[in-house]
Amino acid sequence: MQCSWKAVLLLALASIAIQYTAIRTFTAKSFHACPGLAEAGLAERLCEEGPTFAYNLSRKTHILILATTRSGSSFVGQLLNQHLDVFYLFEPLYHVQNTLIPRFTQGKSPADRRVMLGASRDLLRSLYDCDLYFLENYIKPPPINHTTDRIFRRGASRVLCSRPVCDAPGPGDPVLEEGDCVRRCGLLNLTVAAEACRERSHVAIKTVRVPEVSDLRALVEDPRLNLKVIQLVRDPRGILASRSETFRDTYRLWRLWYGTGRKPYNLDVTQLTTVCEDFSNSVSTGLTRPPWLKGKYMLVRYEDLARNPMKKTEEIYGFLGIPLDSHVARWIQNNTRGDPTLGKHKYGTVRNSAATAEKWRFRLSYDIVAFAQNACQRVLAQLGYKMASSEEELKNPSISLVEERDFRPFS
Repeated sequence: MQCSWKAVLLLALASIAIQYTAIRTFTAKSFHACPGLAEAGLAERLCEEGPTFAYNLSRKTHILILATTRSGSSFVGQLLNQHLDVFYLFEPLYHVQNTLIPRFTQGKSPADRRVMLGASRDLLRSLYDCDLYFLENYIKPPPINHTTDRIFRRGASRVLCSRPVCDAPGPGDPVLEEGDCVRRCGLLNLTVAAEACRERSHVAIKTVRVPEVSDLRALVEDPRLNLKVIQLVRDPRGILASRSETFRDTYRLWRLWYGTGRKPYNLDVTQLTTVCEDFSNSVSTGLTRPPWLKGKYMLVRYEDLARNPMKKTEEIYGFLGIPLDSHVARWIQNNTRGDPTLGKHKYGTVRNSAATAEKWRFRLSYDIVAFAQNACQRVLAQLGYKMASSEEELKNPSISLVEERDFRPFS
């Protein structure tokens, strides 16, 4: 009888020990998954939502490509989009800008900027957590039953154009051109897209609607995110030439200057100087290496990527801590040695990348280049872009206007 009593006691103690260990383990995981959220009043809601949030926090890498228009950002976005374990979104902040900022102001006022940045940070947080429903607040007309045909540039995202998100007819898992995706995939079901996002280990977003890296500090320091920022820069002279070709009406006066040789008196120089000021301010922040950016920031010159795409892509993936898969390598080979005239879209990525990076030298007159160099001399020096001192030097492709610089990630 005494032995029986002792056996029962030992079993009870063992059971208590097991339960205690389980409780400790669960509690540790819960607090590890939700650091700092109790103070923000979010712990109960987010922690109870459970596995998805904990998974995002512990496993996902959140990537933001910070760029400006015509800087090569679509190309860099595709370097991530082609990875099978990356969920990629092309310019979701377009919807924020289109909804909140009046078209006639173009978001230029300080008030517009504050509104845009606040809403953008909120949306990015949600998208990195695969909460695509939050995007519905900015889609016009609003989605019905979480389905819409109004997602900006859906076709630029491989996941959104393949099964199960895309229900295009036909066998297999189609790899569709952008236009084919929009035409064949039907309405986008945000519930299915969110599930596809949660199945990937990494979320990447490209934006040209955040001016400076300092605007992202709240996101970089957010303990719920594992955010890494790739700031893409390009020679402002190249950006100006590309914009003049792509946005012909908006840059009509620059084109007129090129055609007539006379600078228009009403030329909007902010179309150039804003790019240079934003680059300079942002790069100044990144290159001073503040503690809050440690391990979170990488500066990439488009020209370096264009001249040696595979090497630079390996460096980018090394910074992100993501293995480079064969799909990315194959895409690079197919899209950096091609004929750009074969592309179907003005934002296409099929091109001879090295030649594209130098094309601006033959699209701008020396007078325009000299003006740009004077207006942007600070950022040109910061980023290692050389001045062209004459028409002959500008048009001579054997003379490089890009200094050898090694912009290593801040780690």
